[in-house]
Amino acid sequence: MEGMSVENKHKIVVAVDESEESMHALSWCLSNLISHNSTATLVLLYVKPPPAMYPSFDVAVHMFSTDVITAVEKYGTDLVNSVMQRAEAVYRNFNKVVNVERVIGSGEAKDVICNTVEKLKPDTLVMGSHGYGFLRKALLGSVSEHCAKRVKCPVVIVKHPHDK
Repeated sequence: MEGMSVENKHKIVVAVDESEESMHALSWCLSNLISHNSTATLVLLYVKPPPAMYPSFDVAVHMFSTDVITAVEKYGTDLVNSVMQRAEAVYRNFNKVVNVERVIGSGEAKDVICNTVEKLKPDTLVMGSHGYGFLRKALLGSVSEHCAKRVKCPVVIVKHPHDK
């Protein structure tokens, strides 16, 4: 349209967790994908592990279940806050205007990340690589590889400098 400027807003999802690799991926994203005059939205996605399931007929678990559940929930909340504070420290070091949103999911990381990306429809998904070897990847699977195959947007998997 004449006389109107179209602002190009990018949405980038960065999967963050407790690892050094995810913070490195966030730093890489800020350095390489977001310009100084960007109006990008950076979505920090953290996935809490699924809650452990215990059989309801186990008497010992039943007796202590309230205390255990409360402790596990507190630990999960503390972990989320810790990860988000670390991520905040990373993006504060960059002199860039970035709109930051936080999304917390719960469940299997690969499923939650893929479902969130499908819902948010970002331009890019950025993930760190833990650099696991062939055998460990074969046994445990790779969250980043799973997401790269399943999501529709481009996926950037950032290797940590110590990975060879």
